[in-house]
Amino acid sequence: MAKFVFELESILEIRNFEQKQAESELAKCLAEENRINENIQQLAIQYANSKAQVKNSANFDDIFTHNQYTKLLDYQKEVLLEELTQAKLETEKKRKIVAECMKKTTALEKMKEIKLAEYKQDVKTKQKKQQEELAALKAFDNSSNR
Repeated sequence: MAKFVFELESILEIRNFEQKQAESELAKCLAEENRINENIQQLAIQYANSKAQVKNSANFDDIFTHNQYTKLLDYQKEVLLEELTQAKLETEKKRKIVAECMKKTTALEKMKEIKLAEYKQDVKTKQKKQQEELAALKAFDNSSNR
C-alpha cells in the first residue's frame, strides 16, 4: 500500500513557518511593551524617592531642584506613554497577523486530518476486500481439491 501523502504539505510547512515568524514578531512587540512599562515604573520610583528626600527640606535650592527634576520625570513619562501607545498599536497589528496565520494553518491541518482519515478508510476497505478475495480463493481451492 502506498504511503499517505498530503498534496499541500509544502504549503502547510510554509504556513507553519509564517505563523512561527508572526508569533516571534508578536513576542518582540510584547517585550517592548514590557520594557516601556518597566521604565514607567522606574520613573514612579524615582519620583517617590525624590519627593521623600525633599519632604522635610526647607532649603529653597532643594525644592527648586526637586521641581526641575519632577518636570524632567513628567516629560520622560509623557514620552514613554507615547511610545507605549505606539507599541500597543503595533502589538495589536501583530496579534491580528498571528490570528490570520493561525486560521490558515488550522484550515490546512484540518484538511490534512480529513485526507488522512479518508486514506485510512480506503486502506481498511482495500485490506478487507483483499481478505475477502483471499478467503474466496481458499474456499475455491478447497472445493476443487475435493
